[in-house]
Amino acid sequence: MRISTIAFTDGGLELASRIAAALEAEGERVDVARGFGEGKANHGEWTAERFGTSDALLFVGALGICVRSIAPHLASKATDPAVICIDEGSRFCIPVLSGHIGGANQLAQRIARFCGATPVVTTATDVRGVFAIDSWAVSQGLAVANPQAIKEISSALLAGGSVSYASELPISGNAPQGLVEAGSPGAASIFIGNQAPEGALHLIPRAYILGIGCRRGTSREAIEAAAMRFLAENAIDPLSIAFIASIDLKANEEGLLAFAAARRLELVTFDSDTLNAQEGDFSSSGFVKGVTGTDNVCARAAVAAGGELVIGKTVVDGMTFALSKRSLKLAWQ
Repeated sequence: MRISTIAFTDGGLELASRIAAALEAEGERVDVARGFGEGKANHGEWTAERFGTSDALLFVGALGICVRSIAPHLASKATDPAVICIDEGSRFCIPVLSGHIGGANQLAQRIARFCGATPVVTTATDVRGVFAIDSWAVSQGLAVANPQAIKEISSALLAGGSVSYASELPISGNAPQGLVEAGSPGAASIFIGNQAPEGALHLIPRAYILGIGCRRGTSREAIEAAAMRFLAENAIDPLSIAFIASIDLKANEEGLLAFAAARRLELVTFDSDTLNAQEGDFSSSGFVKGVTGTDNVCARAAVAAGGELVIGKTVVDGMTFALSKRSLKLAWQ
């Protein structure tokens, strides 16, 4: 998770640094900015820059500054990042935006544990202890295709009613109170899989890993256009991509990083030795091996990232793409 933090006082900066260290110890990537003094970042410009590229924004300071900073950028619960505000005295930690899909509620609770704050969670399902389908979906590696349908599901559960579901994937454990398995997919109000019945909340398994190889300096726009064409030609929904994989030579490639950030996907990279160690039937290029140390970047990277190769190296507009598929194991929690 990419988390961007800004603080507005010396005390806030010290708290932000402590929180960043704790989050980084758990594997998150965190940057900390000063909204005051020497090296001050304008909070409006800072927010505009990071709103579309970070998974979460943390404001250490007044809630008013946080709200005014994010207001011009609000779009949809499906795409907005998690936004959290904590006071510099670490008394209250407030998930402000994207509590469920963006994971703000969970992240606020983690941060609160780090610094002894009280998490202030206000979403109705959490307050009432009712199952939140969008939070569960994110925890299981499912993308929400039509977030506008969440409200009807949550309203029914909050009212004590029942909601039917159907899933193309097995789900272990007992379904939460209020959820009943539908007799047929067409009768489901929640559908987990690829082709949902009309009107159902559609949860798409993020099962695919997109391997990419590209020349140095390739723009985000070029990568975006070629990748979407590759996925469309193979009838793959972009929402089913879990993350992007490539060689470590591309770890700082601006266009690839910008493409990943715009899609809120993590870019994972591997060195040539790791790629060469992958077993399978890969197309080979002597030219690519001479440049990178491996004969195939996209397909080997997709497999190295944990999937089984389903679409091998494909050239689109001078770039190479491949897809692997990982197994998802769903469980009611």
